Amino acid sequence: MGESDVLEVLKTIAARDLEYTGELSTTMRLREDLQLDSMQMIIVAVGLENHFKVKLGEEDAGELKTVGDLCALVRRRVGEQKGVA
Repeated sequence: MGESDVLEVLKTIAARDLEYTGELSTTMRLREDLQLDSMQMIIVAVGLENHFKVKLGEEDAGELKTVGDLCALVRRRVGEQKGVA
């Protein structure tokens, strides 16, 4: 699973659950560029958790600044689930 796979799912979640239809790239900042507040971040996290069957904890939130950071975290969690870490 590549970064583009996670990005596509993220685009779907953003459009469906947040009604966001703008461009989405890995360099975009979650809060500054996408204007995601705490509730929207939770919606995104739950959507990713449900799709990829992983757990994203509150402790992870501090390290997430960009869409790329979020994609990397999801990929890492998927790898941990599969024992690839």
